[in-house]
Amino acid sequence: MRTVLIVVGIVVALFGLLFTLQGVGAVSGSPMSNTTTWSVLGPIIAIAGILVAVAGWRGRKRR
Repeated sequence: MRTVLIVVGIVVALFGLLFTLQGVGAVSGSPMSNTTTWSVLGPIIAIAGILVAVAGWRGRKRR
């Protein structure tokens, strides 16, 4: 379960990074490009993904 949380967190963080880059116009070719909404939501999604990955990393260890 810990591994799943870590992987999901990393994937969500990468999507958040992509959304941020699209929102600020660094990645073009999408309806999301140069959109303020994704410039704000992208970092929030990335931070949420990082928090999920950290929670998985620091989760309880089985004995």
